[in-house]
Formats: sequence, C-alpha cells, structure tokens
Amino acid sequence: MREIENLAELRSLLGQEVAVSNWVEITQERVQQFADATGDHQWIHLDVERSKRESPYGCTVAHGFLTLSLLPMLMQDAVLVKDVKMAVNYGLNKVRFPAPVPVGSRVRGRMVLKEIEDIPGGAQVIWQVTMEREGGDKPVCVAESISRRYA
Repeated sequence: MREIENLAELRSLLGQEVAVSNWVEITQERVQQFADATGDHQWIHLDVERSKRESPYGCTVAHGFLTLSLLPMLMQDAVLVKDVKMAVNYGLNKVRFPAPVPVGSRVRGRMVLKEIEDIPGGAQVIWQVTMEREGGDKPVCVAESISRRYA
C-alpha cells in the first residue's frame, strides 16, 4: 500500500503511477454471486461445460462489469491518503475491456494520477486505472475513475 500524507502530497504525484494493488483471484463463486446480484446469467460466465465446448475462451469468463466493480477495492488496497476522512465514487469518464478475465485468473490494478482539482472540502481526483491479468499480454480493463476525497 502506498501511504500519502495529504492531498498536497498527492498533487505532487500528478502524471505518475502512484500505486499497484495486490492480486485478486476471480473465482467461479465470485462470478456466480455477481450474476445473481445483477441478473446477468449469460452462459459464458456460468456454464463451465458449455464454455469449454463453445466459448472462444475455452472456459467461463468474468463479466466486464464484475472486473470494473473491483476498482474501488483495488484502489482502497493500493492507496491511502492519510488526511482524507471520506472518499466517494463520482463516476467514470472512459471504460474499456480489451481482454477477457478467465475464471481462475488473478487481476490487479495500476493507478496513475491523471488529474486533481480542488473542490470545497477536498479534491476531485481522476485516476487512469489499468487492470491487468497475471500472465496476460493485454489489459483486462482500462478506466478513468473519478473520486472525490474530503479532508
């Protein structure tokens, strides 16, 4: 975990890779729970045998939005700004899923500080987050994530 004293120190890191999260395993159970929570029960995510036979990936794969939903956890795992009392998700500018996440894979996020601007009580921060799969040659998710951090 990268510990940063305050928002002023965070500002000094503009344009840099600030942190890399730990690896997170994508299990079939996690994929099933996401499918149940969202109602997205497409066979490429849940039917192991059919996916072995018919999917171009040869196995079940995580939902793109499951991968994206890990972003807050990966951020929390990777970056701590000590004087921030509260952080909220403000949205996303761009999201892409360049490669699939086969079940059984591990993913992690690389966080680059793209923009930071003052807002009342804190700062709005835009992170360029690149999620990679262990052993993969392409990112599995690339997103501009916007958060508001209040000191």
